[in-house]
Amino acid sequence: MAQLPPGIYLITSCTRDQWYRAFIFVLTFMLYVSFHLSRKPISIVKGELHKHCAIPQDTELISYKKYAVPSQPVEEPCNKSSRGWEPFDKSNYKELLGALDYSFLCAYAVGMYLSGIIGERLPIRYYLTGGMFASGLFTAMFGLGYFYNIHNLWFYIAAQIANGLVQTTGWPSVVTCIGNWCGKGRRGLIMGLWNSHTSVGNILGSLIAGYWVSTCWGLSFVVPGVIISVMGIVCYLFLIEHPKDINCASTSTNNSKSYMNGSNRFKIQKPKISTKETSKSQDPEMQCLLSDNENCGKPLSSNFCEGYESGHSAISFIGALRIPGVVEFSLCLLFAKLVSYTFLFWLPLYITNVDNLNAKEAGDLSTLFDVGGIFGGILAGIISDRLKKRASTCGIMLLIAAPVLYVFSAVSKMGLEATIVMLLICGALVNGPYALITTAVSADLGTHKSLKGNARALSTVTAIIDGTGSVGAALGPLLAGLLSPTGWNNVFYMLMVADACALLFLLRLIRKELRCRMDQTLGVMTSLVECLKSGDQMRLKNSKFEADYGDDDVKIKVLENVKLSLKD
Repeated sequence: MAQLPPGIYLITSCTRDQWYRAFIFVLTFMLYVSFHLSRKPISIVKGELHKHCAIPQDTELISYKKYAVPSQPVEEPCNKSSRGWEPFDKSNYKELLGALDYSFLCAYAVGMYLSGIIGERLPIRYYLTGGMFASGLFTAMFGLGYFYNIHNLWFYIAAQIANGLVQTTGWPSVVTCIGNWCGKGRRGLIMGLWNSHTSVGNILGSLIAGYWVSTCWGLSFVVPGVIISVMGIVCYLFLIEHPKDINCASTSTNNSKSYMNGSNRFKIQKPKISTKETSKSQDPEMQCLLSDNENCGKPLSSNFCEGYESGHSAISFIGALRIPGVVEFSLCLLFAKLVSYTFLFWLPLYITNVDNLNAKEAGDLSTLFDVGGIFGGILAGIISDRLKKRASTCGIMLLIAAPVLYVFSAVSKMGLEATIVMLLICGALVNGPYALITTAVSADLGTHKSLKGNARALSTVTAIIDGTGSVGAALGPLLAGLLSPTGWNNVFYMLMVADACALLFLLRLIRKELRCRMDQTLGVMTSLVECLKSGDQMRLKNSKFEADYGDDDVKIKVLENVKLSLKD
């Protein structure tokens, strides 16, 4: 018999469930790529809305320099048509451009808190499809200002506010969907790979917007608007909200669960396990997020989980805030996202000013920050899976990011090569914690043991965390717009302070993770000693020791050491 071709072997080696999971992974990835693709044009077009040029009285000097020293870039003299697009051609253009960012991000932050609550009460497919159509409409609306020669500031602000509100439909929906399909085993790695949609969307958005920015910047908005609308059609036709919709096996392991998505509800009962057994088998990472006096297998309170187990009510806003770790990670994300979105909206303009590049070249160069962000998100996921410490992983990257930002502010003025290297490094360190918190951490907390299997809580938890982060996303570009006239160094000082604040809010969780790991090790060793003394091999086989030290070589060495200590 001839050997199967590699492609056919790949198809036959994967089960039906695996193919469906891979399909949902790719589909939700592409859906959110289109969301970020439609957000990026404003940062690229800024350099065209206000063009940098020299004052008219220097015309003769510039003309002389242009021919005498051709190797040096020389700014062209201003005239009415070359200063930019009214009203952004005035001297206060940075404040006006900052107002555009602020209007979008404030609307996004406010809308995010509402979006999660609304989204968990509606079918995800319909909710996400409607949001994508609306996002396409308002993204294109901004570009129509070019074709209809609109110079009213409030028109562009209104377009940004409307777009910010409807874009909030995306994140809670896709995270809930991928959370339904993705198990917890390698969630950090899977979510790290999946979250690269943010950087991929930013890169594609930069390239698409940059293609038309110098010739017809209106198309820099209209084309992304069309793309996200087309992806809305794809979402309506193909998105599967939950494995139970097509009789796929669920990846969840919670006991006595109800599986729900949108208006359809599925209830699958599993045998209940005692509180004592649950506390032993609970995810150690979630145990570490609980407070000192809490039993890891015990729900937060009877009122907190009342009605959730039966699956007839969605979690309340206050109830979601009471999940251990939600507040700390939300506040950390506020400052982490402040840094990330300041780069997102102001990096091309900074490169234009520092490296004397035009809007297209600066937009293309800024994509390297997002390339670094892809690797940073994946790296953060791998490390957190390996260490089982989400907070500690974020803390390490934030600690390194602050001094690196200072180095970037100094090195970027030394030449293009240094800027390229630092963009990759900064992208990894800035976007790594941001990616980990918005994906794997949100999914962990949204499926917390205290929720007793309420799958609908994931949307609300995700919205709270990302909504709080969006407050920082709104503040970052606003502060950058206010500080940049005083010098770009002040902007970088603000970013370093924000990184330090993000780390500060994680210190309590980092301390708990480190202490919890020590307690777990002592508990495992104590349990092992008891099993060896009593000769209870079945208990030894089913104990937590088996999970933590599954490797046979490691297990043998540990057993030998324990036996020697017992003889002594």
